[in-house]
Amino acid sequence: MSKKGKEGHGTADVSRRDFLRGGAAGAVTTGLLQRMSGAPSAMSGHGVEGPGALGMKLKVNGRKHRVEWEPRTTLLDALRNHLDLTGAKKVCDRATCGSCTVLVDGKPVYSCSTLAIEAQGKDITTVEGLGTPDRMHPVQEAFVDNDAQQCGFCTPGFVIACTAFLDRNPNPTLEQINSGLGGNLCRCGTYAGIRPAVMQAAGVLKGGTNG
Repeated sequence: MSKKGKEGHGTADVSRRDFLRGGAAGAVTTGLLQRMSGAPSAMSGHGVEGPGALGMKLKVNGRKHRVEWEPRTTLLDALRNHLDLTGAKKVCDRATCGSCTVLVDGKPVYSCSTLAIEAQGKDITTVEGLGTPDRMHPVQEAFVDNDAQQCGFCTPGFVIACTAFLDRNPNPTLEQINSGLGGNLCRCGTYAGIRPAVMQAAGVLKGGTNG
């Protein structure tokens, strides 16, 4: 069939199915020609590996690990399911809530949306690496002192995010705290405790006294 345009010229009536079929055939043909001619594919040079397990090296909380995981393994799953570091929490699993926040080379990242293979050769710090119950990091101690947690699911991510925030801004205002921690959410609404906790930790890290 054909239909007339406004000026009377005949134009082919191409259906959506025909268009998709033609595009798929073209893609297959291009791939075959590349293989036959030895031309590099679009993915060459990008280190494409897998899908089977690969040997990886991760440095977490100062300790080196040699592991074998599929390249699709996220850093969060690697930490929780393989290295038994369960501080980072899987809550939204879509880089929205911040409960899975860890430090990678000192910068806060959502571990649920970071591949473990991407973290090779970098220093990874989880909440377990900040301090212990006997020797807490100033941010951890400030969270306890200011009752800045309820259910606790968001707390590890907030502690990590607050630590990174204070490294960048050691003398923050309340407005800067609100803005700087905007990537982390607390469903229990303990922001009234988190803000003074950050202020307290800032004073301690600057050499002040706790409390």
